[in-house]
Amino acid sequence: MTGPRIEARFAHYLYGKAPGWALQTDQRFSYYTYVPPRLAGQPGPVPIVLVVHGTLRQPTVYRDAFAEFAEEHGCVVLAPLFPCGIEDPDDVDNYKRLELHGIRFDLLLIRMVEEFAGRYGFEPGPLLLHGFSGGAQFAHRFLLLHAERLTAVSIGAPGAVTLLDEERDWWVGTRDLAERFGKAVDPAALRRVRVLTVIGEQDHGGEEVWVPETSRHWMPEANRAGADRQERLLALKRNLTAYGVEVERGVVPGAGHKGSAMLPVVRDFFARILTEGKPE
Repeated sequence: MTGPRIEARFAHYLYGKAPGWALQTDQRFSYYTYVPPRLAGQPGPVPIVLVVHGTLRQPTVYRDAFAEFAEEHGCVVLAPLFPCGIEDPDDVDNYKRLELHGIRFDLLLIRMVEEFAGRYGFEPGPLLLHGFSGGAQFAHRFLLLHAERLTAVSIGAPGAVTLLDEERDWWVGTRDLAERFGKAVDPAALRRVRVLTVIGEQDHGGEEVWVPETSRHWMPEANRAGADRQERLLALKRNLTAYGVEVERGVVPGAGHKGSAMLPVVRDFFARILTEGKPE
C-alpha cells in the first residue's frame, strides 16, 4: 500500500473508518471503507471484505461491524451504497437482481473494488463477500455470475433466491444468463468458492417474501423455491451442493430477521478461511 494521493493534512481521514467516496465512473453510487493504518505501505495482496447492505441501506453499520475483524486479520473492508430511487423514484430493490434499467450493480461493485485498490495502491487479495437480506439476494447472484473473483461468500437470509436451473429464465433460474448478462455460470469456478448460508432460527417472513402476481418482480414460478426464508435458503444450499459447491449452513438460535445477529457466524467463517494454512 502506497497510500492515496491527497493533501497530507487530510490523510488521517483515509485510515480507520474512512468517509464515503463517490464512485468516479458513476457518482450516483458510493462506498465506505475501513483500512487499518498498519497496512499503509505493506507489500503483497490484501484481503478485502465486501459487505452489502440490505433494503434499509446502512453501509456504515456493516462496515463498522468488521472494523475489529480487519485489524485482527490484516484485511480491508468495503461497503457499497446503492441508493433507493435510482431511475425509478419508488424503487427500493434495484441492486438485488444485479440489473435494473440498464444499470449493472454487479459491475459497479467490481469498479468500486478496483478504484479502492487503486486509490490506496494495494493489490487485491482474497475477496470475501457478505450480504444480509436484500444484500444476500445480491451476494448469491453475484456469486453465480462472478465466482472466479470470490474466495468466499456469506448469504444471510435472502427473501428470494435464484437457483442454478437451465429450464427457467432469470431471476428464478439461469437459462438466459449469458444472453442477459453476456456471461454464463462457470461451474468450475463456483466449486472453488467457499459458501456459508446463515439465518435466524425464528426468521420466516412468509408474507413479506411471497411474490404476488401484482409485484413488479413477478414471473412464473417466482415462489417455487419455498414459502418462506427458511425454505428458500435451504433450497439454495441444496441447489449449490448439487453442483459440487461446498456450502456450510448456520442457524442462529432464537434470532429473527436481524443482520447483526448473523455477524458472529460470518466473522468466524471468514476468519477460518483467512487463517487456513497460516503458521500458528
